[in-house]
Amino acid sequence: MGARRRDLSVGDYVEGVRAGSCSIVGRAITLVESRNPAHLRQAEEMVLRLLPHSGRAHRVGITGVPGVGKSTFIESLGTMLTGRGHKVAVLAVDPSSTRSGGSILGDKTRMAKLSVDSNAFVRPSPAAGTLGGVAQKTRETMIICEAAGYDVILVETVGVGQSETVVANMVDFFLVLMLPGAGDELQGMKKGVLEIADMIAVNKGDGENELRARLAAREYDNALRIVTQPSLFWKPQVVVCSGLTGHGLWPMWAAVQEHRRILSEKGAWLVKRQQQQIRWMWSLLEERLMLMLRHHEPVQKMLPQIEKDLVQNRTSPSVAAARILGTFFEKDETKNMKQMIPSRREGF
Repeated sequence: MGARRRDLSVGDYVEGVRAGSCSIVGRAITLVESRNPAHLRQAEEMVLRLLPHSGRAHRVGITGVPGVGKSTFIESLGTMLTGRGHKVAVLAVDPSSTRSGGSILGDKTRMAKLSVDSNAFVRPSPAAGTLGGVAQKTRETMIICEAAGYDVILVETVGVGQSETVVANMVDFFLVLMLPGAGDELQGMKKGVLEIADMIAVNKGDGENELRARLAAREYDNALRIVTQPSLFWKPQVVVCSGLTGHGLWPMWAAVQEHRRILSEKGAWLVKRQQQQIRWMWSLLEERLMLMLRHHEPVQKMLPQIEKDLVQNRTSPSVAAARILGTFFEKDETKNMKQMIPSRREGF
């Protein structure tokens, strides 16, 4: 058996992250993902101390239809950026199976070249069945990576559905990858995804696919005209690129930089970051209130009967919810709330 790794203090974590140590960055992320209450307190203090050293990176969310080649695209983009002097962190919002708790976690094998790049950091993050939970940990992970000197954060949505909106709410720029041939893909593309996209990139637009990709790009551009744009100051763009050959990636990245420049000049970029902090707070509040509710002993005792009444139509969901909340907020019970979850430091 190997020697046991020594425990690190908050100061050790902060010093190691600020020095850019990949091993310490990895351990710091593991710390914030831990469900151990003692680890939570330590993680809170660490993130609070790293917060002033974060916030300057490009935060880019990337999603795409199945088979679009996200991993190849992200690896090519990341490698191109590290080759031009950037430090790139790739984080995957990976909703775990709600049945097994399993998680894909295949990013390091899917991005073999980027994973061994000294200026890159690839980190999959399991959600343990809760999309909101992984989103909160991803926010903290972004702070750690930025404090470690990574100036580009690529957040990949591995799941589908709600994950796109969650990621869009924590990044500065949201990129949607699509396939050549607009037909079925355009029909299947959700209006909600179009409304949060800052750019649509038609991937695999090389070789015989190039003409089809350009035709598809025209269709996507027309589709964007009929939806609400995510910003008053930015018209979402449609580009053609190839993750396999690298074609179109640099002009695409130039557009990402232009987006930040324009929004910064208008004051919208700072406002967006401030809104992200507020949404983070509310997300944390919702998570902790649900945690308190689920571990509230009087509520736990009454749940079997309430659920029985529900399925037998003796009560309605709204009445049942009101009964649960009434029990939860009874005066004699609220005094124990603080003991149910670790306290958070004021202002964070």
